[in-house]
Amino acid sequence: MNELASGMLELAAPWALVLLPLPLLVHWLAPAHRRRTTALRLPFFQRYIAAAGVTPAAGARVLTRSRAMTAVLALGWGLLVLALARPEQVSAPIHWQTSARDLILAVDISGSMDERDFANANEAPLQRLEGVKRVIADFLDAREGERLALIVFGTQAFVQSPLTTDLTTLQSLLAQTEVGMAGPHTALGDAIGLAIRQFESDEVAQRLLILLSDGADTGSRMSPVNAADIAAEREVQIVTVAIGDPDGSGENRVDIPTLESVAEITGGAHFLATDQQALAAVYDRIDALAPRRIADHSYRQRQSLAVWPMGAALLLVLLVWLWRSIGLARGKPS
Repeated sequence: MNELASGMLELAAPWALVLLPLPLLVHWLAPAHRRRTTALRLPFFQRYIAAAGVTPAAGARVLTRSRAMTAVLALGWGLLVLALARPEQVSAPIHWQTSARDLILAVDISGSMDERDFANANEAPLQRLEGVKRVIADFLDAREGERLALIVFGTQAFVQSPLTTDLTTLQSLLAQTEVGMAGPHTALGDAIGLAIRQFESDEVAQRLLILLSDGADTGSRMSPVNAADIAAEREVQIVTVAIGDPDGSGENRVDIPTLESVAEITGGAHFLATDQQALAAVYDRIDALAPRRIADHSYRQRQSLAVWPMGAALLLVLLVWLWRSIGLARGKPS
């Protein structure tokens, strides 16, 4: 209410003010109807009625409008037109900013993420997923104002959190994620496809997918490269981050060429992160690669005041009706 009090008055439909001279135009173009009639003059009228013993009724009378009544009617019409113009009290502009970038984190939670070889400077080697979760948590702390989503994938890909600015809830969902929840294998292509679908209703200028994986694609219905082609068509930029050992074997081997191809096709970048420090540096480089854009927004709170002139006009109509009723009851023209 304080913001409204410090605002200003505006008319939402100022064009309605052109109706103000309408009564004058009607009076000029369509004047009151006048008609001549014949009359009978009776000499000695008073003697006739005295002899008949009757009291004559009032004859025809031309009603006239007083200046006060004319002023009241003009005021009532002006109030009605003002209500039609919809006066509003408008607050001072309220400004806020949002990010013009939406970001999705796709995190591999396949069985290989249970390996305890993720280096940490101050502790014993961590489980790969635990180390990734710690760094992601710090990354999310710096994303206030941005919309983020979380996708986890193993044999299948799932949306753990849709695009949201509620980063506290997203942090909680990330903390509850465990290895193997989505199956033991790695479906990179399906994770990319699911991220593309999350961006379908997105209207922001920049769409960024950060894909973190420690294994080669082993069970996708669509290959990662084909999924990347579709992402490029939808203007989705993909940054791939390899978490595992590129010299490993089987499903524990990171498919570096595929991750590099996915990033190159979409105009993104590929990184290799073998420890927490390297992964934190990757996030800093991602911000440099795809800087956060800010969109400015403004809003004015509006409170309609049309009820006041409308109420005043109705009150005037009521007063005029009472005035005329009292005048007619007393036999006086109003």
